[in-house]
Amino acid sequence: MKYFFLFITSFAFAQQTQFVDFKSVSGQLKLDAKEKSVSGSVTYDFEVLKAVDTIKIDAKNMEFTNVEIDGKEVIFLNTGKQLQIIDNLEKGKKQLRFNYSVKPKQALYFVAVENSEVQIWTQGQGRYTSNWFPSFDDVNEKVIFNMEVTYEKGYQVVSNGILKNKTEHNNQVQWQYQMKKPMSSYLLMLTVGKYDKKEFKSKTNIPLEYYLENKDLARFEPTYRYSKRIFDFLEKEIGVGYPWGIYREIPVRDFLYAGMENTTTTLFATRYVVDTTGFEDRNYTNVDAHELAHHWFGDLITAESSTHHWLQEGFATYYALLAERDIYGDDYFYSKLYETAQQLKFASRTDTIPVLNAKASSLTFYEKGAWTLFVLHESIGDKAFKKAIKSYLKKYAYQNVNTQNFFDEVKKVSDFDLDKFQKTWLESTAFDTATANALLSKNKAIQVRLEVDKLKKTPLSEKKEFLIKTLNSDTYHTVKEAIVNQIENDKYDAKKELLVIAMQSNDVQIRQAVAGNFNQIPEDFRATYETLLNDKSYQTQEIALYSLWKSFPEHQTEYLNKSKNWIGFNDYNLRTLWLSLALSTRDYSENPEDLVTELIGFSSTKCEATTRQNALEKLIAFRLINDTVLTNLVGATTHHMWQFSKFGRDSIRILLKNSEMRASFERILPNLTSDEQFQLNRLLKE
Repeated sequence: MKYFFLFITSFAFAQQTQFVDFKSVSGQLKLDAKEKSVSGSVTYDFEVLKAVDTIKIDAKNMEFTNVEIDGKEVIFLNTGKQLQIIDNLEKGKKQLRFNYSVKPKQALYFVAVENSEVQIWTQGQGRYTSNWFPSFDDVNEKVIFNMEVTYEKGYQVVSNGILKNKTEHNNQVQWQYQMKKPMSSYLLMLTVGKYDKKEFKSKTNIPLEYYLENKDLARFEPTYRYSKRIFDFLEKEIGVGYPWGIYREIPVRDFLYAGMENTTTTLFATRYVVDTTGFEDRNYTNVDAHELAHHWFGDLITAESSTHHWLQEGFATYYALLAERDIYGDDYFYSKLYETAQQLKFASRTDTIPVLNAKASSLTFYEKGAWTLFVLHESIGDKAFKKAIKSYLKKYAYQNVNTQNFFDEVKKVSDFDLDKFQKTWLESTAFDTATANALLSKNKAIQVRLEVDKLKKTPLSEKKEFLIKTLNSDTYHTVKEAIVNQIENDKYDAKKELLVIAMQSNDVQIRQAVAGNFNQIPEDFRATYETLLNDKSYQTQEIALYSLWKSFPEHQTEYLNKSKNWIGFNDYNLRTLWLSLALSTRDYSENPEDLVTELIGFSSTKCEATTRQNALEKLIAFRLINDTVLTNLVGATTHHMWQFSKFGRDSIRILLKNSEMRASFERILPNLTSDEQFQLNRLLKE
């Protein structure tokens, strides 16, 4: 009988939105950074549409007390994955209230910062918000969220919506946020940190708030260089006003992705907090535009299932590209489309999953989705496309959508053959190269790029004259980069003239392509190559410093002296490289122990994962390994960022092939934390 009951309730949950409509929720939360826990009270207002005996809220590994409906205690079941309320609920409006507590295993992260401070942030996309707040994994259940969060004084606390009230109680501050419109639970967010913010207004008077940690204020302008411009552009281009009342952008440490479009508040990775030099290689512009575009395509209207995920990622990718076109111009726009076309063409040889499939790859959802919109835009014309988009957004605002909903709006403004279009772009795994090239060839730079790429297998002697002519022309820099990359495997004497011409360019990216063109720099190119050390690009400087140090041992001291004060990006790419090279240069340092200590320090938990990985990669590559390094490497395996934890595991597997390293790992095992011991033991037993 028990099993029959569970079957019925599971079936009922799949149909829950037909029986129950959750309208709004208020949460009063407290965060404990020491215990890494969340606790508080939750109040849901809902309406029973049809009589039902069980309602369910997704809630993983939580504890519940005082569960009441309309002030009366009710029977509930905590499955460890759901809170199930068991009662005979008749039609009508009702209120559910309960207290809960949880130590989230994922989705809410407590990141240690200098001076015993902390950053707290959430990442809910997928089905993860229910790890820290009782909510709904089903994206079709949209709710108005109002969050009240209490945390210690001195920190900024941000959640979705407008800050309605802020109250101090002794050393605690209560922050009260309020929303007016519903959204899916995966868009619920929370972040806590020590930030400064600057406030602006959009052309349509929407408040814009841009946050940075206190230590990064000098990087404000390059980090947020185009943020307001992007906001104003997208409002105008999309044709529907920003729907959420306020917009914020906040960088957080050790973030899992580039950015996340939580409604009203985008969180993004600190790797995009850059100075003017860093902007050349790694800027926030595309991520900024992509996450903001999601506030229409994803937040305002949400795909009803993963099958239609391109309605979010394809749209955000395409509109981000349109925003960049407004900033950087047509050549940039077409070059980016050309690059993704090449990726899609190559991937289509083995990728058997089309866009309209829940298991499609990120490349398919994002880039082929964007290409689908580009082709549609070009095919039906700008006026019809914008009219369809505007109608689509207004008709389905705060609702869930599928591909047919979008195409229905397109049909109202155009007689374009959408059935054939859907088969070609959304249901086929092939990439329509002929159509793509025809559209791309409207751009003169792409016309030249296509000519260059046709010559890939042509001997250099036969194409040299054309390549030199192109390098000396005013064509877009990506074409010239393609030439430099195309001749990478040719003999130096044959390609020297082309490299010299490329180096005479003032374009950072062209010169960077030359920087990576050598395994061994020839002596007669040394002086020319050394000028790369002065380029305003941390990435170029990193490539050039290592290549010169490796190629010319007799000049190593000279290169190290020139670069001894370099820092690089906020992941210390140049500093960690310099330390590695200085320690590997005979008789360079009088105090090598200090340099070792500094480099190992970058691999410790006091730094972000990207910095730690930078340092660990160099410590291992240059064989600067001791027990502390090995301990820090094992520590990587327990980190919440999967990329870093994978790096840790893969690196340990390689080291374990050496019997001395295996003995060293076994020696440090007893001194590790229990989680670290578990990870290392698994690797030792493989």
